[in-house]
Amino acid sequence: MAATRAGEFLALHDRTDPGDPLVIPNVWDAVSARAFAEAGFPALATSSAAVAAVLGHDDGEDTPADEMFAAIKRIVRSVDVPVTADIEGGYGLAPGEIVERLLDAGAIGCNLEDSAGRQLKDAEQQAEWLSEVSVAAGERLVLNARIDTFLYGDRSVESAVKRACLYIGAGADVVYPILAPEELLPGLANDVSKPLNALHRPGNASPSRLGCLGAARVTFGDGLHQQAVTDVTDLARRTGRAYGAQ
Repeated sequence: MAATRAGEFLALHDRTDPGDPLVIPNVWDAVSARAFAEAGFPALATSSAAVAAVLGHDDGEDTPADEMFAAIKRIVRSVDVPVTADIEGGYGLAPGEIVERLLDAGAIGCNLEDSAGRQLKDAEQQAEWLSEVSVAAGERLVLNARIDTFLYGDRSVESAVKRACLYIGAGADVVYPILAPEELLPGLANDVSKPLNALHRPGNASPSRLGCLGAARVTFGDGLHQQAVTDVTDLARRTGRAYGAQ
C-alpha cells in the first residue's frame, strides 16, 4: 500500500505542461492542512521551521524528534491528500528509524537537508547516508534531497548539479536546490535527471513561471506560515484596539 501511494505521489511530478508544476503548500498543523487540502491542492508538505515555531522551538533541529513526528502524524491524519514531511537533517536518527517513523506517521515522503549548523555537509558522506535511507525506504517513500549550496556554498550551477547527481545516484527521487536564483533554474533542470523542486517566495516568480523555468515541483518553505503570523498579529492588534487592551 505504501509503495503504491508513493508511486502515485511521485507520478504527480510528471507534468505535460511546463507552466503547471506540482504546487505543494507547506503547512504547520491540522488546521492549516485542512484549509489547503479543502482549497483543492493535491498534496501537502510540512515546513520544519513552521512546525517548530508552532511547537515553541527554533528552526534548525531544535525540535525533539518525538515532537516533530507527532506533529507530522497529526497533520497527516487530518487530511485525505498525501503529505510529505520536512525533517531537516533527520534529527540524528538512523536511516531505518527515520523511515519507520515516517511510515508510522503516514507520510508519503520526506525532505532531507545537506547542511547543519549553517555549513554544508560533505557531499560524498551525505550521498552515502541518503543511500541508506533510500534502501530502508524501498519504494515506500519519495525522497526529496535538499541542496544547500545556494545558502552556504559557492552558489554555482556546477556545485549544485554535482551534489544533485550524487544524491540521485544514492536514490533521491527529487532534488531541491533551495534559493537557487530563477535565472539558473533552466540550467539546473537541464543537467539533472530527476524532478526539480523550486522555492516560491512572495514577490518573485509565480509557481507557473518557476515551472516554465524548469521546476516540476514548487513549495513555499515557511512563507505561508509567516503570512499567517502577520495576519494573526494584525488581528491581535485590531482586537486590542477594539477591546481596550493596553
